[in-house]
Amino acid sequence: MLEFKCLLLALPRGKSILISIMMQSKFQITRRPSRQIHVGKVAVGGNAPIAVQSMTNTDTCDVASTVAQIQALTKAGADIVRVSVPSLDAAEAFGKIRKSVTIPLVADIHFDHKIALKVAELGVDCLRINPGNIGREDRVREVIDSAKDKGIPIRIGVNAGSLEKDLQKKYGEPTADALVESALRHIEILDKLNFADFKVSLKASEIFMTIAAYKKLATQIEQPLHLGITEAGGFRAGAVKSAIGLGMLLAEGIGDTIRVSLAANPVEEIKVGFDILKSLHLRKKGINLIACPSCSRQNFDVIKTVNELESRLEDILEPMDVAVIGCIVNGPGEAREAHIGLTGGTPNNLLYLGGKPDHKVKNEDLVAELERVIRARVAKSK
Repeated sequence: MLEFKCLLLALPRGKSILISIMMQSKFQITRRPSRQIHVGKVAVGGNAPIAVQSMTNTDTCDVASTVAQIQALTKAGADIVRVSVPSLDAAEAFGKIRKSVTIPLVADIHFDHKIALKVAELGVDCLRINPGNIGREDRVREVIDSAKDKGIPIRIGVNAGSLEKDLQKKYGEPTADALVESALRHIEILDKLNFADFKVSLKASEIFMTIAAYKKLATQIEQPLHLGITEAGGFRAGAVKSAIGLGMLLAEGIGDTIRVSLAANPVEEIKVGFDILKSLHLRKKGINLIACPSCSRQNFDVIKTVNELESRLEDILEPMDVAVIGCIVNGPGEAREAHIGLTGGTPNNLLYLGGKPDHKVKNEDLVAELERVIRARVAKSK
C-alpha cells in the first residue's frame, strides 16, 4: 500500500496541475496460499518464512568435504541443503553425512528407486525425485509408501533441460506449457497414490519461460513452490538473472522456498538469496548494508569501508540496518533511518545510534568502530 500527498502547483497564466507525491511506501506482498509441508524442522509453505537453500557441489562419497561444505552453508544462514545421491555408494555416504550435520537435508535422486529407499532409511528430510522417472508403478508405490511411513516430503523438480522426449517432440522446444505439463504428469502419479506432501519446481535458464510456468502452475495446485532460475551463470550474471526472475515471482506472492543457482561457491547462493528476500521485505536476516556508490564529496573511502565491513560481519545473522554514507548530503537522513548509521563529515565523521547522533569517528578508526558498535548491539539483543 502506498501513501500519496497531493500538491496543487500554480503555473503561469492562471493554470495549475495536481501532483501526487509518494510520501511513504507501505507496500506489503500478499503471498499465495499454499499447503504447508515440513522438511525436517523447517516449515515450507503456508505462512512460514520463505526458506533459502543451496546444494553441495562436492563428491558426495567424500564425506569430509561434503560435511565441511554443509557446515559452511549452515554458518551462512541456509535453511535447507540439497545433496546429490547418484549411486548406492553415495547413499551410504549420505547416511554418514546425515549423522554429522543438523540442518535438514534433501537427497537429489534420479531413476533408481533403490537409492530413494536407502536414504529414506538413513534419515533424509526430503526426496527430490520425479515419480515418472522412477520406473514401474510398483517401484513408485514402494518409494511413496516409505515416504508416507517416515513422514518424508517429496520435491518434484522439472527442468527445461531434461523434459520427456514426447514433450520435446510435442512442443518442439522447451516452453512454459511443456514445463507445466511435465509437472502435472508427476503430480498425477502422487495424487493417485494419495500423497499430498510435496513441493514443485519448474526451472529454466530463460527468465520469462520460468516465470510463465510458475504463474500457470500456481493457479492449479495448492502445494508449495520451490523457485529457481536454473543454470543462471557465473556469480555476477547469475545473481542478476536470479534477482530479476525470482524477484518478479516473489513480488506477486509466488514462492515458498528459493535456490539461487550460481556457478560459484554455494555459500554465495545463500547470501544472494537472502539479499533478494531482504530487498522485498520477505526475510530479515543479517546486516542490511545501505551504502552510497561514493563521489568526490565523500569524506572517507566508502567502497573500501563497505568491503571490509562485509568481510568482517559475515557471521552476524541478526537483522540490522547499517547505513554507510560518505558525505553530509544524504548521510544524516539515511543514518537516522538505520539502526546504526555513519555519515561523512569534516574534520570527523558522525556515527548515529538508534537514529540519533552519538559520537564522532576519525577515518582511521571507521571500520573497527563500526564493527564494535554493531557487535555490541547484537550482544545486547541476545
